[in-house]
Amino acid sequence: MDDGSRSADQSAAVLREMGGLGITDVCLTPHMRAAQVEAGPPASHAQAFEALRAVAPEIPRLHRGAEIMLDRPLPTDTDKVRGVSIAGTRYILVEFPRLVAAGAVGNALTRIRDSGFVAIVAHPERYSCCAPAAVERWRELGARMQLDATTLFRSSARGLRVRELLAFGLGDIIAGDNHGDSRTVAAGFKFLVAQDGTLQGRLLAVTNPRAILEDEPLEPVPPFRIKQSLIQRLRVLFEGDE
Repeated sequence: MDDGSRSADQSAAVLREMGGLGITDVCLTPHMRAAQVEAGPPASHAQAFEALRAVAPEIPRLHRGAEIMLDRPLPTDTDKVRGVSIAGTRYILVEFPRLVAAGAVGNALTRIRDSGFVAIVAHPERYSCCAPAAVERWRELGARMQLDATTLFRSSARGLRVRELLAFGLGDIIAGDNHGDSRTVAAGFKFLVAQDGTLQGRLLAVTNPRAILEDEPLEPVPPFRIKQSLIQRLRVLFEGDE
């Protein structure tokens, strides 16, 4: 969840809605650039977190992190990187410029692996270089893939790419990419269950996210091919969750 534009009370209302959907934990991941990691999260991030925690419901539980734009290498100081990781674990959420080359992604992920961290690549389906062969290579380098939950049922190029990754067993978790709006991981989970993909849904939305928070290895998600004939009908059904 990345919500830098709303008040603490507004964000707390969004969290209450999430709790009503059965969401138990939310990781707050405001955007940062790699160059900012050296200095640590801005003071405004801590202030916003404390303001939100003062009015937020008990459930979902809140965790801190950041979504790091890798427009340059991360610093070599592992304590600095740990300061922006997911809930203080070895997992770090990263993204790239949209026109990034597959080789550049591989180089960046190799550096993260060699520094002892596990990169979670946010929304890989947004990158035009995101072919299954490229993503398979990224995962061989130790990275894990975070797929957009609401993109699963979109009839777009991104939707096609994210479903292709799922069909090859190349996704590890799903996330709502919520910016103070109605998007949640629950939409993707419901969509997968409706497609008879309950096993994959639980691994993507429950088991593996929990493993990240506990700093444990993730379980592989078996390949799952979404029935294309149902995409449009289910997209209409779940569009209210976007």
